[in-house]
Amino acid sequence: MPIDQHLLLAFLLTTTIAMITPGPDMLFILGCGMRSGPRAGLLATAGVATSEAVHVAVAAAGLAALFAAVPVAFTAVRVVGGAYLIYLGVQMIRHRNDAIDDAPAGAAMSGRRAYLTGLSTNLLNPKMVTFTIAFLPQFVVPEHGRVWLQFAVLGAILIVLEFLVDGTVGLLSGRIGGWLRSRRTARRRIDTATGGIFIGLGVRLALLR
Repeated sequence: MPIDQHLLLAFLLTTTIAMITPGPDMLFILGCGMRSGPRAGLLATAGVATSEAVHVAVAAAGLAALFAAVPVAFTAVRVVGGAYLIYLGVQMIRHRNDAIDDAPAGAAMSGRRAYLTGLSTNLLNPKMVTFTIAFLPQFVVPEHGRVWLQFAVLGAILIVLEFLVDGTVGLLSGRIGGWLRSRRTARRRIDTATGGIFIGLGVRLALLR
């Protein structure tokens, strides 16, 4: 395993908690499933996951080459990325009481449209690009070598978790939609916990490692 085991555990924990926090992708998939059935919800998940694979591949290729050419760049990316994670954590905690609207109403969409919409909206989302560049390098150790392989392993885990969590949301959209509408306190606690983990991760990995 090319990845440090302690960092891998931290990655799994952080990514899992981040995945189960209701956000734009989850609500989009939820809406597809509620309007058009579980197949559309699953295909919407596939579209989002495909865009994430593209983001990871681009980040891995660019950052691996950058770290090889300019070793000090890794420290800079890690510190800036850690600061961005702290910012995200603070924002999650600040806005934990904001209402999460139900998935937007609309006409049913085909599975093909659900896939392409999930792909295009996430692929063109600059926040996803920034998050990928800020998040994944926190768990990469250039000294272990094969930086591209470390990115590939982390990216594969990210995509599998995407299917497990958001795919489940798409398939069980009706029940989960009701849960999201009625469990506001639970959502606030999840946001607070996720924000705290992001802040701790940013401080730990950007400043102390």
